[in-house]
Amino acid sequence: MDGVGLGRDDPDVNPFVRAALPNLDHLLEGIKITAVGDPNGKHGKQWMVNTQRASLLALDACLGVDGIPQSASGQASLLTGKNVSEILGFHDGPKPNPVIMDVLREGTLFSRFHYSGKEAVLMNAYPPRYFKSIETGYRLPGVIALAANYAGMQLKTVDDLNRGEAISADFTAQGWHDRLGLLDTPILNPFQAGERLQVLSAGYDLAFFEYWITDIAGHQQDMQSACNLLENFDSVFGSLIKSWDDDSGLILITSDHGNLEDLSTRRHTRNDVPLLLIGSPALRERFIDGLNQISRSRETFNLTDVSPTIINLMDNFK
Repeated sequence: MDGVGLGRDDPDVNPFVRAALPNLDHLLEGIKITAVGDPNGKHGKQWMVNTQRASLLALDACLGVDGIPQSASGQASLLTGKNVSEILGFHDGPKPNPVIMDVLREGTLFSRFHYSGKEAVLMNAYPPRYFKSIETGYRLPGVIALAANYAGMQLKTVDDLNRGEAISADFTAQGWHDRLGLLDTPILNPFQAGERLQVLSAGYDLAFFEYWITDIAGHQQDMQSACNLLENFDSVFGSLIKSWDDDSGLILITSDHGNLEDLSTRRHTRNDVPLLLIGSPALRERFIDGLNQISRSRETFNLTDVSPTIINLMDNFK
């Protein structure tokens, strides 16, 4: 989820508090995804919520670098396990600069899976005009699409979406009708979208979905639209976890920087970001142990801990 941090428990500025999110509430036993216990939005490794099916932790998105975290450096840090902001000396985005491109070429979570013979997929479908804008040089690909490309993974197209082998960024493909004029694309309801996420992910060792619309909603500062967006996400999420086998794998939800959690500003925030794990207690414990091993003497978990922990868990998964 792009642009999602741990904000204040304040319904006037934080849609995660204001929106009706029954599935997330049930999963976390009534605890909201907020900066519980620290009004400054910073947490140590000890800050976490454990329920029957889920664990919620905090990740530092600032990475010891001054300024406001940005998408390109944050996403690159998530995918590579390298402190890209520190390499640059600043946070950068939204699109990757040449240095970030070089870091991605050196290897990412995607390439590690793909070239080790494991099955990885980026489930997002990209519309025809996206590919045209890339080919003409009008647009630069974002970090996630670029990393998939460097790893030899094929981006999903409208044909994949129409066959049910991909999913649109808004889950339902309503935006493909309303904004792109692609009227032949089947529209899903939230329940169907959650089912598709589950079915698609079941066929891969790593299934990745980028939900970038949350960052757009944060910049727009429209509370009602943000709540509507999160409530739709919660419906999709509820369908996904309803059919999820907790013993077979983990669902991991995290972000690159804060934004949507504080609609008092159009800018990104320096808040920690959530790391939400859904799965069996044993799998979650193994993942959190892995985070501790990677982060070692640091007082907090951060974005660079995620990919190495996923890789280590998959290498030893039985």
